[in-house]
Amino acid sequence: MNLLECKHLSKAFGDHTVLDDVSFTLPRGHIIGLLGQNGAGKTTLIKLINDLLTPTNGEILFDGRPIGVDSKRRIAYLPERTYLDKSMTVEKVLKFFTAFYDNFDEEKARTLLQDLDLSPQSRIAAMSKGMQEKLQLILVMSRNADLYILDEPMGGVDPATRDYILDTILQNFAENASVLLSTHLIADIERILDDVILLHKGKIIEAEAADVLRAREGCSVDDLFRRRFKC
Repeated sequence: MNLLECKHLSKAFGDHTVLDDVSFTLPRGHIIGLLGQNGAGKTTLIKLINDLLTPTNGEILFDGRPIGVDSKRRIAYLPERTYLDKSMTVEKVLKFFTAFYDNFDEEKARTLLQDLDLSPQSRIAAMSKGMQEKLQLILVMSRNADLYILDEPMGGVDPATRDYILDTILQNFAENASVLLSTHLIADIERILDDVILLHKGKIIEAEAADVLRAREGCSVDDLFRRRFKC
């Protein structure tokens, strides 16, 4: 059974259709790139999977069941925008996550923080944007989830930080879990992708294994993206 299945999914806001008849499946144990231009519908799709929006049509099944309370417990979501309370210390955030999520591994989080030489007493407001993004990723990847959904996790960070983020993703999700990664930085993440979902104007135009796509098109996924959407 696939971990996630979207069936004929559509979402409209008034007269504006953002997603149009989107169908795909996510297997277990894969890292999937959700790619597309600005306005393609990536974040809307992610919010639907996280039960933050209601589909206009279609359905989403998580492990064979409609999304809801159980799927929220088993999906770890990193939104595009910073959500941390900047008045808090790292220690307080760790305690909050430990109390709120029954699958949060505090020991793993502390180990990852130590790797960054980041003190639990550090105040979030005093941290750089890159360090805050690292912290948010650590918090999400320290949950023992079945699906990790990361929306632009490398948006405003330097190349060295991007490498750290990718390595953290690779090393910290279970063998039977999956990662859905939305980003514009295709060249940076391509090396870790198993599968690619390419959205364009609310429709899926590619949903394929990355190696199959590269072999068929004779180029990298990044080059394919640039070719398809050349201005």
